[in-house]
Amino acid sequence: MNDSRSPATTGKSPPRAGLILLACCVGQLLVVLDGTIMNVALPVIQGALHFDANSLQWVINAFTVPMAGLLLLSGRMVDLFSRRAIFLTGVALFTAGSLVGGLAGTATLLIVARASQGIGMAMVAPATLSVLSTTFTEPKARAKAFGLWGAAAGSGGALGVLAGGIITDWLSWRWVLLVNVPVGIGLFIVAAMSVTSLPAHPGRRRLDVAGAVAVTLGIAALVFGIAQGSRSGWGSPVTLISLGLGVVALAFFVFDQAKLAEQPLMPLSIFRNRAVAAGNLALLCVGAAMVSTFYFLTLLMQLVLHYSPLRTGLAYLPLSVSTIIGATVLAGILGKLGTRIGLLVGQVVAIAGLIWLSFAGADASYAANLLGPSMVFGVGVGLMITSAANAATAGVEERQQGLASGLVTVSQTVGAAAGLAVLVGIANAHSTDVAASGASPPEALAAGYDRGFVAAALLLVLGFAAAIMVPNQVQAPAGDKATGSKAAGNKATGSKAAGSKATRPTQREKVRSSR
Repeated sequence: MNDSRSPATTGKSPPRAGLILLACCVGQLLVVLDGTIMNVALPVIQGALHFDANSLQWVINAFTVPMAGLLLLSGRMVDLFSRRAIFLTGVALFTAGSLVGGLAGTATLLIVARASQGIGMAMVAPATLSVLSTTFTEPKARAKAFGLWGAAAGSGGALGVLAGGIITDWLSWRWVLLVNVPVGIGLFIVAAMSVTSLPAHPGRRRLDVAGAVAVTLGIAALVFGIAQGSRSGWGSPVTLISLGLGVVALAFFVFDQAKLAEQPLMPLSIFRNRAVAAGNLALLCVGAAMVSTFYFLTLLMQLVLHYSPLRTGLAYLPLSVSTIIGATVLAGILGKLGTRIGLLVGQVVAIAGLIWLSFAGADASYAANLLGPSMVFGVGVGLMITSAANAATAGVEERQQGLASGLVTVSQTVGAAAGLAVLVGIANAHSTDVAASGASPPEALAAGYDRGFVAAALLLVLGFAAAIMVPNQVQAPAGDKATGSKAAGNKATGSKAAGSKATRPTQREKVRSSR
């Protein structure tokens, strides 16, 4: 039977735990990887399908915008219905979109296919983290599972660029999409064999369709308005109308969640949990900085330093390895000091990497100017994602894990979409100014990308300020199931680690732990 009780409820080890972990990590890897695997192929796609410099970003944002808008709806569906069915449907939709995109002959069809991929991943992302959070509840197993999940999430961007470079150089940019087809089929089979659903939700199950439409429209309109503003000017009618529509739609969404929706997609009360609120704000900045950095670094290597797609992909390999080290080894060590410590250290390390990277000019060499800062940045990314995701889901009750998981990915994805639009505008504007002063095209482009790295570092400074507010939840020793945490005030996390109904926190304890 698919809708079986979760390990958190039974207190037993999950069946097929290895397959479950594999499905969750591969699913999350695809979520992040497919947001960046197209980066290396962007110059080739631009020439083949006739994109201009500003519209080219929609090859990325056509994936991230619908994904961001539908994540809350998908997270709510995970909580109310069968997370197994949602996971499998999302994988199927993503795989079909990959097939259509790989065969696309026009820019429009490619963008539509990328949107289909984004919708599919919007269904997969909250399901993976929900399954992970409710399956691995024993502290040591949870720390290991989240470390591997964080490694998949953090390294997915760099691995995407590596895979994209190899495929684009050896085969064609079309295979960057077509390669997802066998991977998606394999993931579908593994998930069908291992992923289960929570017990049926009691009472009526209603979806807030109006809220889903409002948040999707609002995010899409804001991102489009920001992108259009950098292209046509911030006072242009299209820019102002788009930004205004986005603000109105998101304002209606908040009002709908607070007053109108019978079963809101995002109950605003969840933000009373300080870990959820601060962790997601930090992830918003992390998502913006990470995706923008991959975008600028890829174009710097290809358009300025004239790397081939294959060489560009190989240049990302050290970054990917360092991200895995940060998410597993270093996150495990710092996790003993608390999730806040890991998140703060990750922010500082990533900021240092970006500032160092901003000194790479038109005559940069890989060994002297790119290798070191990219590895430093990778370590910081691994630490940040693992620590923030763990903090933002650890103190949330089982029936809201889909919502909490959706919020984690919403924050990263909205940050990626909006941050990329803003930072591309900043970089392009600076490149134009430098070119007007008489600099050569490579120098002008390099100057713009360097300005983009600095802007990404400033975003992480904001993320650091948010990370300070994250409660410092400390991992419990493996045998300490009575408390589940060394943090005296964090009994909500301790009860989930113990996995026992008898030790579930009272409402007063939940409120205390969120302060």
